[in-house]
Amino acid sequence: MAIFVIPAFNEEANVPRLLADLEVRPELWAGGAIVLVDDGSSDGTVAAALAHEGDLPVEVLRQVPNQGAGRAFDRGFRHVLRTAPDDALIVTLESDTTSDLDALTEMLATARSGADVVLASHHDDGELVNVTAHRRFLSKAAAYAIRRISRLDAKTVSSFFRVYRASVLRTAYTRHGDDFIREPGFACKAEILIKLDKQGARIAEVPVSLDWSKREGESKLRVLPTVGGYARLMMRQARERA
Repeated sequence: MAIFVIPAFNEEANVPRLLADLEVRPELWAGGAIVLVDDGSSDGTVAAALAHEGDLPVEVLRQVPNQGAGRAFDRGFRHVLRTAPDDALIVTLESDTTSDLDALTEMLATARSGADVVLASHHDDGELVNVTAHRRFLSKAAAYAIRRISRLDAKTVSSFFRVYRASVLRTAYTRHGDDFIREPGFACKAEILIKLDKQGARIAEVPVSLDWSKREGESKLRVLPTVGGYARLMMRQARERA
């Protein structure tokens, strides 16, 4: 069973295309669910999601006001973990259609073969296509810094596109409680990965291309708050190692 947790903020133009793409791939979601966490959108994102017609089991959680990706993931994880069996696979991805669904079959297979967390890796064997220079730099710099400070063995630490085993997330919430996801912004993905690695989760990576030209509209990543989030995260890691 695969359960999708997808944060969305002002993605009215992209959400219908994402849901349509998922609709024609029932092998990815059959028996599971699609949970879209709307993070205080001011456009028609919610209406666009609710207007989807077909067999795709779409559920919309509304988070008002906008609180950031970290809060959206936390809301979505807590919601699905109430009922998900331990062996369920929880898929997270971008709501802007830049996550390559063609790679998800291999990612799910890797999880079913024993990995607890499967990362879509855009570095080295993967590829960043039509990505701005500052976003490319931020992604690589964050990955390098996080690997050094946390001793994490992973090439991509910030991508939304992942597969988690439900039991691993449930253990993390039991261990950390409300402190599992402290970062409200994009740095939450590195924070989650570090904590799961420290609890002994088996982490695997699958090379995946990220093509920004697939999306409509501007990226929601705000550079300065994101850099600040990574800085806070690394300071906490340094204190823990001291």
